[in-house]
Amino acid sequence: MEGKEEDVRVGANKFPERQPIGTSAQSDKDYKEPPPAPLFEPGELSSWSFWRAGIAEFIATFLFLYITVIFPPFFDYLQPTEYLLCGHINPAVTFGLFLARKLSLTRAVFYMIMQCLGAVCGAGVVKGFQPTPYQTLGGGANTVAPGYSKGSGLGAEIIGTFVLVYTVFSATDAKRSARDSHVPILAPLPIGFAVFLVHLATIPITGTGINPARSLGAAIIYNKDHSWDDHWIFWVGPFIGAALAALYHTIVIRAIPFKSKSKS
Repeated sequence: MEGKEEDVRVGANKFPERQPIGTSAQSDKDYKEPPPAPLFEPGELSSWSFWRAGIAEFIATFLFLYITVIFPPFFDYLQPTEYLLCGHINPAVTFGLFLARKLSLTRAVFYMIMQCLGAVCGAGVVKGFQPTPYQTLGGGANTVAPGYSKGSGLGAEIIGTFVLVYTVFSATDAKRSARDSHVPILAPLPIGFAVFLVHLATIPITGTGINPARSLGAAIIYNKDHSWDDHWIFWVGPFIGAALAALYHTIVIRAIPFKSKSKS
């Protein structure tokens, strides 16, 4: 009888304990989650790394706009290099990481400001150095293509940004890296590939925004009526897509049941 009771107890321990939805899994072998970033971090303002990161966002977004606006025939192929430069280079990516508590509100707002300034300067330099081809090519401004509704454009931006931001989460997940450390992977590669696929699907609809800073910089410098008509789509769509990706990653993907210890 004692042997049977022991077997029953051991068998019961084979079933893992349930975990509340939306909480991250932890076990002796799992990667230990770092604490979430604080909402406000005033001390960051006195840190050189904070300002250095902002400068990097500015320069990277500047180069990205300069390259993609000045070489529009190769835009499909150059867009993935956005994530080979450095940083987020995209307010939607920054917003998604903020919602997932990967960075503070202070840093998120600063990054977005620097990204937008870099985009404006990048597009401005192109207009100044090559005004004729710049005007001919429409300044690289994003618009909803004729034959498509605003709803179609919004949907394309939401889905495209969801794919991008979710790929960013997956490719940069430290827990995945710790679990699969034997499989080396460079985060920019899957991210760039995801961006390329998104372009194939959305260029005919919106010219592929999925980056509010890029859309804003091009629209400000080009400054034609049609470049502002649908501009809201290139902010609302990417931010909704980023929010959905952050929620999906945090609440669904990361909510894996705990691995329970066997009781003796």
